[in-house]
Formats: sequence, structure tokens, C-alpha cells
Amino acid sequence: MAVSSMQAVNVIGLMNYIDDVITVLGESGVFHPDEVSNFYSDLKEFTRLQTKNSYAEPLTNLKAALNQTKRSFPLTDVSDFSPTFEELESFSNETTAAIDALLEEKATAEAQLEKAKNSLGIAEHFAGLDVEIQRVKQMEYMTARFGKLPKDSMQKLEAYKDNEYVDFAVCTEDKTHCWGVYFAPNDEVEEIDKIFEGLYFEPTDLVGINETPSRRAAAYKKEIPELQKRVKETKKRLDSYLNENNERITRYLSKLEELYLYAGIRSKALQHNQSFIIVGWVPAENRRALQKRLKKIKSVELDFSDAKNELDKHPPVKLKNCFLAKPYEFYTDMYGVPKYNEIDPTLFVAITYTIIFGIMFADLGQGFCLAIAGLLMWKIRKMAIGKILFPCGISSMVFGTLFGSVFGFEHVLDPMFRFFGFEEKPFEVMAAKNTNTIILGAIGIGVFLLIVAMCLNVYTSFRQKNYGRALFSTSGIAGIVFYGSLVFGLVAEIFLGMHVMTLPYILGLVVFPFLLVFFAEPLGDLVNGEKDWQPESWGGYIVENLFESIEVLLGYVTNTMSFLRVGAFVLVHAGMMLVVFVIAETVGQPGYWLVVVIGNALVMVLEALLVAIQVLRLEYYEMFSRFYSGEGRPYEPVKISTD
Repeated sequence: MAVSSMQAVNVIGLMNYIDDVITVLGESGVFHPDEVSNFYSDLKEFTRLQTKNSYAEPLTNLKAALNQTKRSFPLTDVSDFSPTFEELESFSNETTAAIDALLEEKATAEAQLEKAKNSLGIAEHFAGLDVEIQRVKQMEYMTARFGKLPKDSMQKLEAYKDNEYVDFAVCTEDKTHCWGVYFAPNDEVEEIDKIFEGLYFEPTDLVGINETPSRRAAAYKKEIPELQKRVKETKKRLDSYLNENNERITRYLSKLEELYLYAGIRSKALQHNQSFIIVGWVPAENRRALQKRLKKIKSVELDFSDAKNELDKHPPVKLKNCFLAKPYEFYTDMYGVPKYNEIDPTLFVAITYTIIFGIMFADLGQGFCLAIAGLLMWKIRKMAIGKILFPCGISSMVFGTLFGSVFGFEHVLDPMFRFFGFEEKPFEVMAAKNTNTIILGAIGIGVFLLIVAMCLNVYTSFRQKNYGRALFSTSGIAGIVFYGSLVFGLVAEIFLGMHVMTLPYILGLVVFPFLLVFFAEPLGDLVNGEKDWQPESWGGYIVENLFESIEVLLGYVTNTMSFLRVGAFVLVHAGMMLVVFVIAETVGQPGYWLVVVIGNALVMVLEALLVAIQVLRLEYYEMFSRFYSGEGRPYEPVKISTD
């Protein structure tokens, strides 16, 4: 549970060498630029070098054009490639224009092909009409409407049999519609149109067909292959252009990406007379290599300082975890990265999340399927959650073995347990006598983890030199003593038959710590050396804190009771699989195994989703809230990704 050590770096030099400095900082891939104003307060005589990234427009235009081609252009190392801005801009404009022209030609050909196919379909629906549509449309006293009518509406035409013009001449039919035409006198066409509109008539555009539909259809059939050939040719021309210019596009795109990122460093630099100043952060392990390269540049002066001495400047945080915990940085990042002087909770999450998930999703067979699914999501789809599901699946297999459950079969592993001297599995989840054990075990897990979280808060508070919070907060030493003593006393009295809740015990280990928590704010300010540690009104403070104390007490109770869901899901899992087997036995052969397989699949998907969410909720709301703020800022170095 640690973060990488960071170094604040201050670079000063002559303006003539700023491009060399920015190139070194950018190529290092480890420099996190920061605002100079974050380090210096008096900047009246300084001016900003640039406010606009001049590489943004050519890069955006080129990427937009390339994205439309749906071709990938992996970035490459272009440290040996040094075109001028004018050359980069010219290449971007020329390439964008060429690609846009080819894409427009391709889109036009595809649109014409699609239109021809649609027109062919429509023309074929009216192939039985041996008349030129244009001439029908030009009738002097009558108006013709070509289109389609739902088959259900054809029956409704009977309601208008008294109107001789409400008639629909059918040419062809498909599964849902009748295609045809109706006629109406010009002076009644509006009324007839409204009737057919109410019958869901959909008009078809046949304007421009100056020949019979059958001849027009034949013409489309000849035209479509030519249009298809044209579409292939446009695609081929586009592919040829991209293939021929692939190397140039890759190099120029990579250089634009690189310079765009480097311009981000320049945008934070300030100038004073003929000098510039750039500030930022680098990991301590990269300091020596960066320092060596920068010292080779004339006029450059460097100043490094440990981030521990620069906490007021909010150093960025780079998480550093072992390979087992690293996947869980996904959850840490979702909540927020730690402050530089705050512990990284990733290892804590990795251990607790994996174990609790395994307990709640305890099944050897289903856990194996979940592990395989996580592995495939990780390796094939590159999904971060896959790296988490894999160890969670392994944990589910372990606890599934302990509980003796394999795809819901509760006694498949009995022979294995006999090898260890048991007649059958030692713990039957669905046995009534074990229900209280499961519930109390879940609460016990909650109590233990909450106390661990409070201890982490004490450690973090001392590390941050916030002695008041470490000693007197609800998650400080006073809170730990109050909560731990109260829980131990109740357990001893109710379950162990030990009389420990004596008056000295209550006064010394329950009442006194609670009073310290009650007066945590003034006591905390006092031990932290604050001059104005006393509240404006003690009476007002006491009255206000009486209400807050109720919330504090409820917080201890609700945080603890939240862990009941751990035990509840153990029972729910066994209960859901019991339902699956009851249904399977009811169905009987040959559908028994089909029901079992489908039931297992449904339970796995549903329960895996619910358990993943519920365990994450326990992490965030019950434990993180005790010791973690997540208010740090992530380490984001200027770095171009290359294959």
C-alpha cells in the first residue's frame, strides 16, 4: 500500500534552448508538467509563452479523416524526424483533402447503389402495371397515389364501400403489406387522402418513371452490377492511397501527436526577459536519467526537491503495487487516487474484495467458470474488470470447496472430505442450525474489517501529522476503543457468559472514549496546536453534538449491519440453486440437465453482478469512509504511446 516517491523539478534556462528542453522532457515519458503559479506566488513580470496549441487543428483534422477510413495507424518512434510546422500543416491539409475526396466518391457510389436497390424493389412491386407511371401522374382530372397498405387495413376498406373512390387496386403483396394504387378526383383528393392516411397508407415516390415499372426494373437490374463495380473501385482507390502512403501517414501522425503533447509542456512554461521556467514532477527513480540529459543543454539550471517537502503543492500520485494487487487499481481510481501523504488502499482492496467475493459466491464449479470468463475478458477484450474477476473466481473456488458446493451440487465433494476423516462435508450451508453461525460470522467479519479500517485511519492521520483525528475521531484511537470495547462486552455477555460489562469497564472503555469522540473537534485543534481551539459557545457545541452523536452511534451500527449481506448471499446462493434443482426434478428427464445448465448460467450471471456490486459497496461506503479521502491527483506524464 504505497505510492511512488516523486520529485519536484524546476527547470530554468535561456529561451534559445527551450525547444531542446521540452523535447527532452517529452521524450523522457516521465515528466508531469505543472503550473508555475503552483510553485511561485510573485509572477507579475512573467508572461505565458503560448495560450493555443497550434498543432491541435492539423492533428484533429488528420485524425478525423483517418478515423472515417476505419484503418488503424499505430504510432511509432519519430525522434529522428524533424519536419517544420508548415510541412506538418501542409501534409495534414493535403492528406485530409485527398481522403475526404475519396470518401465522398465512395459514399456517392454507395448512395447511388442503395437508391437503385430500393428503387428496384419498389418498381418490382408495380411490375404488373403495363402503363407509364409518368403519364398516370399527369392525368388532368384524377390524382393517383402509389404506395403500400397494411393487410389489416384492407379489411377496413369495407367500411367505406359507399364511397366509390375509396378503393385500392392491389398490384403485389408481401408478408405485411399490399402494394398498389388508388385514384381520386382532384376536387375530392384531400378527403380521400385523409381516409387512407387513417388506414396507415404509406405513399411511395414513383415520380420520374417515364416508362412501365417492369421496364424500369429491368433497367435497374442492369444498372446495379455497374454501381456495385463502381463501389468496389472506389474502395480499391481508397485502399491503394492508404497503402501507398501508410508509412508517411504514420510518421506525420506520430510527429503531430508528439508535438501536440509537447506543446502541453510549452503552454505551462513562463518567460521572463530572455529566460524561461518550467516546473513539474518526476518519479524519484527517473530523476538521475532526466537530470543527466537536461544538464547537457546549455544554460539550463535544475532544482530537484522531494515531494514530501512540497505537500502544499499537491504532488501527483503514481500508484505502486505488486502484480497481484495491481488489477485492483481500477477500483481505487474509480473512487479517487490517494493524496501523496495518504496510504494507497489498493492492496487492502485486493485482499478484502477477493476474500469477501469468494465467500459470497462460494461454488467450485461456478467459480471456475467465472475465473475463465475473467481471463478471456482480460486477454481477448482487454477489459480491466477481467483482471479482477479472475482472482475472484479463484477465491470462489476455494470457498466453494470449503462449503462443498459444485454447480449447486452440495455433496459431490463428500468423498474428498472422507479422506480427511469426515463422513460428509463438515458445514452444510442450508442446515437451520448453521444459519446463526453464518449471520454471526458475517458480522464478525464486518467488525474485524471496520477495526482494521480505523487502524489504517490512525496510521494515515499520524503520517499526515493530524494528531487530533488520529486520537479523537470516530475512526481514531478513541473510536476504536469505544467500538471494540462495546462489541467485545456485548459478545462476552450474550454469547460467552462472561460478565465484563462492569461499571469500571463501562466508564473507562465505553463512556470515556465516547466523550473524547464527542469533544473531538476542540481536543483535536488543541493537540494540533491551533490557537482558536475552543468553540465560540460551549453550550451551542454540546447541543449540536448531541444530535451528531446519534448519527455517530447509528453509523457504527449500520456499518456493522451492512456486513450481514455477506452471510445473506451465502444463503441466497444455496437457496437459488435449491430452486433450480427443484424445478429440474419437477421437469424430469430428459429436460433435467437442460434446466440445471440454464439455471446455473442464470445464477452465475445474476449473482456475479450482484456480488461484485455489493462487495464494492462495502469497500467504498463502510471501509473507505473510515480512512480514505481519494482526493489526490493522478500522475499523468507527457507520453506518446507507441507500439
